[in-house]
Amino acid sequence: MKMHKSKKDNDLYYYFNAKNEKMWCYRYRYYDALGKRKEKSKQGYKSEKEAYKALLEVKSSVINGDVKQVENSNLTVGEWLDTWFKTHKNDWKITSQIQRENAIKYQMKPLLGKFKLADLDKTTYKRIFINTLLEKYEPSTVQLFHRLFKVAINAAVDSEIIPRNRFNKITIPTKEKSENFFTAEELKNFLAAAKRLENITNYTLILLLAFTGLRKGEALGLKWDNIEFANKTLTVEQTRDNKGARTPKTKNSYRTILVDDALLNQLESYYRWCKKIKLSFGMHLKDDDYIFISYQSGAPVTDNAIKYSCDRICKKTGMKRITPHGLRHTHATILISQRIPVKVIADRLGNTPQMILDIYGHSFKELEEESVTAFSQIMNL
Repeated sequence: MKMHKSKKDNDLYYYFNAKNEKMWCYRYRYYDALGKRKEKSKQGYKSEKEAYKALLEVKSSVINGDVKQVENSNLTVGEWLDTWFKTHKNDWKITSQIQRENAIKYQMKPLLGKFKLADLDKTTYKRIFINTLLEKYEPSTVQLFHRLFKVAINAAVDSEIIPRNRFNKITIPTKEKSENFFTAEELKNFLAAAKRLENITNYTLILLLAFTGLRKGEALGLKWDNIEFANKTLTVEQTRDNKGARTPKTKNSYRTILVDDALLNQLESYYRWCKKIKLSFGMHLKDDDYIFISYQSGAPVTDNAIKYSCDRICKKTGMKRITPHGLRHTHATILISQRIPVKVIADRLGNTPQMILDIYGHSFKELEEESVTAFSQIMNL
């Protein structure tokens, strides 16, 4: 294919394709950061103006020191996602690795993988990715995929492959959620039903979640030596799910909290039960054994057991559905209703005070309105 130099720029050319149509291209030579000579070229432009504009953008990037953007202009979204994952996977916990690997494999690459990273615009992203996912998943799940994609794009920006993240200001419609917590009276009814309908392991686990506000994984990660019966304390130092045990979610998650007699009495009763179950399988209960075990095997229960237990109780009693995490929310909202200081609640839940205010702001708003009413009543006396 014969190239003809344009009069407008020495790096701009025109040529005739197989259909004898006049087309335009550019070939630009430059030096990279290491002083190595490189060439950037692209053809297929239908007009000289279009090709010249693209050439000027490349020259501008090189002059501004953005050589990586020039070199990676043909990098596809799929290629970058693979590079990002391989580069950073060892920095993430196993659950994050699996979550991101699956999102890349099943959602991101099938829908966006073929697009060039530098060319993918916000409109195309929303139409091809967000809108397609909304046809299949709940908005909260699409929000998760969107958040993970933005993390990958931010990494590309940090690596100077693209100049900015175009996908930050995208709004995803959300469904109004049912309240995932109980009132104190509802919790009493739920716990009574759990004791009546569920086995001792499920009931004890539900009682512990409700009375401590622990996360599900933190409760499953508890061992018997984390319980100090004499001091009435419980210590969180790891979390566990079906992927295994690991360090807690944050530094604040490491904590020792006080527990009340009702929970301690149940744990003592459950300890005796665990000894019998272990013996029935030819094992002895040790201090470093996980607390919550299956009556069918004596092995630690999986993280699905508590979910199914909550679902069964709600279905059999007709109570509104609550998740295991909803018991944590219940614990927090009851403490807030009793005007327990934010710092105390944060320490108990393994959060920061700001996180408590952000998550439970509606509850504090109700208390503020109560305080205004109370003050007005006093002043009217």
